[in-house]
Amino acid sequence: MDHIDRTLLTQLQQDATQSYAALGRAAGLSPGAAHERVRKLRERGVIRRTMVEVDPAAVGCGVLAYVMVESTSWMGDSAESFAALPEIMEAHVIAGSASVLVKVRTATTEQLQDVLRRIYAIDGVSGTQAVVVLQTFFERPVPAGPADPQDLSPQSAD
Repeated sequence: MDHIDRTLLTQLQQDATQSYAALGRAAGLSPGAAHERVRKLRERGVIRRTMVEVDPAAVGCGVLAYVMVESTSWMGDSAESFAALPEIMEAHVIAGSASVLVKVRTATTEQLQDVLRRIYAIDGVSGTQAVVVLQTFFERPVPAGPADPQDLSPQSAD
């Protein structure tokens, strides 16, 4: 990935509905070359999907909590159990005092309590620690900037 790919990714993260002409202008490419670069990024799995960002409160999911899930056994094979709970937006196996970290969205704290009860029902879960978010300052997309200074060198636009 070069600086042109990273520019395209940054632009798409800001507004995925941009035309290839607009993307090309931002990256110094023709619309056709921008389209081809984006197609290749999709083929390589760099762009996994295109989504719409929805205001959680506007759709009845204004309560956000992060839940540390404690366990009595290895939880690395329990992805399906966590995925079965639609209120869980993300689930991560972690190192530390807990085994899994989940991001939960509900409409009310009563619904959050119900989700915690259902998490307890997952085989191997021995406890939870929930942190309820009062306000979100910001959320960032994955940075498209260079991870390595060598990525700053210009390469062909394909």
